[in-house]
Amino acid sequence: MDKKQLETPVIIIGAGPAGAATSIFLSKAGIHHIIIDKEKFPRDKVCGDACSGKTALVIRRANPEWMDEIQSQAEKFTPSYGIIFVAPNGKPLDIPFTPIRTPETKAPGFTVSRFVFDNYLFQKIPSPYATVFEGATISNVDRTNNIVQVNFTHTGTEYEVRTNIIVGADGDKGIVRKKFIKSDATNKAYAVGLRAYYEGVTGLNKDNFIELHFLPEMLPGYFWIFPLPNGMANVGVGILSDTVRKKKINLREQMLNAIKTNPSIKDRFANATLTDKIQGWGLPMATEREPISGDNFILTGDAASLIDPFSGEGIGNALYSGMLAADAIKQSVEQRNTSAAFFNTTYDDVVWKRLGDEFKISATLQRLCKYPWLFNFVVNKAYKSPSLKNTISCMFTDMDLRDQLSKPSFYFNILFNR
Repeated sequence: MDKKQLETPVIIIGAGPAGAATSIFLSKAGIHHIIIDKEKFPRDKVCGDACSGKTALVIRRANPEWMDEIQSQAEKFTPSYGIIFVAPNGKPLDIPFTPIRTPETKAPGFTVSRFVFDNYLFQKIPSPYATVFEGATISNVDRTNNIVQVNFTHTGTEYEVRTNIIVGADGDKGIVRKKFIKSDATNKAYAVGLRAYYEGVTGLNKDNFIELHFLPEMLPGYFWIFPLPNGMANVGVGILSDTVRKKKINLREQMLNAIKTNPSIKDRFANATLTDKIQGWGLPMATEREPISGDNFILTGDAASLIDPFSGEGIGNALYSGMLAADAIKQSVEQRNTSAAFFNTTYDDVVWKRLGDEFKISATLQRLCKYPWLFNFVVNKAYKSPSLKNTISCMFTDMDLRDQLSKPSFYFNILFNR
C-alpha cells in the first residue's frame, strides 16, 4: 500500500454541518486545512431536519447568495415561518417567527432532509485552501510535543498527517472527543430520539410551521411533525434517556402507539404512509459548561454537546460553533498559540457567551415540561389572549424576553391576570 506524509495547519475530522462550517470559514480566512470524513456524500444523517434562523444567519455570513439559492429551491428546502406548541391537553399555540410579516418577508427558517442539506454544504467546501478526503478510515490520532498526528487510509493509500490544530466535528462518540477529553460518559441530560419519514400526513400548517406536541405519555419529551417538500414530513420523538431507562420505555412502540391512538394526532395519520424505517440516535444536550477545547484541539457541534435542551436544535448550533471555531483558529494561527488557555478564551468563552444563556433558559423550560398542568394553563391563557400570545411569540425571537419564561413571576402574573 502506498504511503504519504502531509503537513497542514489544521485538520478537521467530520464534514457534517459543524465541520463544513469550520472549513468554509477557514477558507474565507485564507487558512489551509484538510477535512476528513468516513462517509461519501451524499449520505443520510438521522435528525429532525429543522433549520432555524441561526442556520440562516451562519449561511448568510458565509455567503449571502447561498441563502438565495436555498430559498429558490422549494423542491428541496421547505420555508418555515413559525412553530406550533401543542399542550398535553391537545390545545395548540401558534408562534410565528416573524409576528409582523409582509409578502416580501423571507422565511426565517426551513426544513430539509440531512441527505440533501449536508451534501449542499459539502459541495460548498472545495476551495484552494481545503483538501477533502471522503470515504476515509482513520486508524490513529495522537499528540506529541504540541503536534497532532492523524493516520488514515483513503482509496488504497495510507496517510500520515501532522498538524498544530485538530477540530473534532465527528460527533459525541467521535475519535477526537474520545482521544482528548478522555470521557465516554454521556451527559446527565442526554436524550434519545427517533426519526421517521411519512407521506400523506394531513393538517399541516399552510406556512409550514414546525410542530412540537407535548403528549402526556412523552413528557418531559415531545413528539414532532416537521413538514418537508413533496408532501413528506419528518416525524419523531425526543425524550430524556434517564426517563426511558427508569420507565423502561420502548420508544418505537410508544411513538407508533401515539400515532395510532392519541386524539391530537391520530386522524392526521389515518392515510399516511411510513416510507422508510424508523431510526434512532443520541442527542448530546448542552446543560452545563464543560471543556470543548484544549491544547491543540477544538470540539464543535455534537462533539461539543451543543444540542438545545428544549427545542432539540442541533444543526444551527453546529454551524454556529464551526464559524466560531474558525475565528478562534484564525487568531491562533496569527498569534502562534495553540494552548488550552488560549482556546478557552477565544473559543469556549465565546461559545458560552453567545449560546450559554439560551441553553440555560432551555434547560429550565425542559424542566417545566414535567408539569403538564402548567403547560396546559399557559397555552389555554394564550389561546384566549392575543396579547399574551404575542408576548410569547416575541419571547422566542428575543432572548431577553425569553428569559421571562423561566421565572415563576411570569406564571404568577398570568394566574392573576397581571
